[in-house]
Amino acid sequence: MSFVLGIPAGADPAERRTPIVPDVATKLRALGASLLIQRGATAKAHITEHDLGEVTFVDTTKEVMAGSDVVWTIGPPTAEAIAALRPGTTLIGTLAPYADADRVRALAAGGVNAFAMELLPRISRAQSMDILSSQGAAAGYQCALIAAARAPKFFPMLTYAAGTVRPARVLVIGAGVAGLQAIATAKRLGAIVEGYDVRPETREQIESLGAKFVDTGVSAVGEGGYARELTEAEKGAQEAKLGKAIAQCDVLITTAAVPGKKAPQIVSEMMVNAMRRGAVVVDMAAEQGGNVFGTVAGSEVRVGPAHVVGPVNLPSRMPVHASEMIAKNLLNFVTPMVVDGAIRIDTSDEVVAGTALTLDGAAVHPQVKQVLGL
Repeated sequence: MSFVLGIPAGADPAERRTPIVPDVATKLRALGASLLIQRGATAKAHITEHDLGEVTFVDTTKEVMAGSDVVWTIGPPTAEAIAALRPGTTLIGTLAPYADADRVRALAAGGVNAFAMELLPRISRAQSMDILSSQGAAAGYQCALIAAARAPKFFPMLTYAAGTVRPARVLVIGAGVAGLQAIATAKRLGAIVEGYDVRPETREQIESLGAKFVDTGVSAVGEGGYARELTEAEKGAQEAKLGKAIAQCDVLITTAAVPGKKAPQIVSEMMVNAMRRGAVVVDMAAEQGGNVFGTVAGSEVRVGPAHVVGPVNLPSRMPVHASEMIAKNLLNFVTPMVVDGAIRIDTSDEVVAGTALTLDGAAVHPQVKQVLGL
C-alpha cells in the first residue's frame, strides 16, 4: 500500500518556510508515500522542483487538498482549502488551534483528522517532533540579531587607539528554547548578558550559557514545562526587582508566552520609561499581544526613551534552516503512524492523542474546546 502526501503553498503570502525539503522527501518515498506538491510551494525556501526528486506537481491548493491522504502545512489552511479536503484526510502542521473556533468546527464537520503540532505533549519521546522548540530556537536567534542591528552600542567590548568601549548589557526575559537561544547568541556576540524566568529551575540553564540569573524571588512553575500566570502579589514583587535590571540594560529581549492565552505583560509603562535613552526592546511575543507596554506587532515604535520592536513570524526570516527543522519534526511525527505503507491513527499513543485537534467528525482536544467554547 501507499499514501499520497500533499504540500500546498502557504496561505500567508509572507510565509517563506516550507514543510518539505529534499532529504525528507526521499525518506517519505521510502515509507511508501507519493508526493503531491503545489508549484511554487518551496520556492521561497530556495528549493527548486528539481531538488525534490520524483514528485507530482499541480497548480492549485485545491488540487493538493483534494488529491492527498495526508497534508502537511505551515500555518492553518483557508476555509476554501479546508472545504476541498476529503473526509478522512489527515492534516498535520502548525494550525493555530486556539485562534479560530469556526476553523476547528469546519475541520470537524469535514471529517478531517487534524493534528496541531502546537499541542504536542512536552515529553521526552516527542522532543524530536517539537516544532515549537525548533522554531523557537530560530526565533530567539533572530531576536538577538535584530537587537544587535538596532542597538546604539557595540555588543562586544571594543579596544581602539583611544581607549576601550564597554560591551552592551543585554537582558533576556523568558528562558524557554527561544530565550536560551537569544541568551546564547547575545553572549557569542560579546555582550554582558542577564536572563530571567519565573521558573527557578531555569537558573542553571541560564548560568550554563555564561549569563547571570536575575533573581526576583518569584516562582511560577506551571504544567507541561510552561509557567503559570502570576498572582497580583507576585506581579508586584516581580516588577519591583525586575524593574531595576531593566533600567540598567541597553537591550531587552522578551520571549514569554502562555499557550492559548494573551501574552503576559511583564514590562509596564513605568518600567519602559525608566529605561536608558536609546535602549532597544525586542518583544518576541508581539503577535500574542506583547510582553512590553507599547509593543505593536509588525512595527517599530518609540515608547518613552526606548525603541520597541515587535517582530512577527521570526523563523520565516531564515527559511532554509527553519524549513529543514520543521520537515524533520513532521517526519518524526508521521513515521510511527505509517503501518504497511498506510496511515494508522492510534489514539492510545500519548503523542498522537495529545496533538489531535479533530478526529472522526469532532473536536477532541480538551483545552482547545475549553478556550474556544466548543
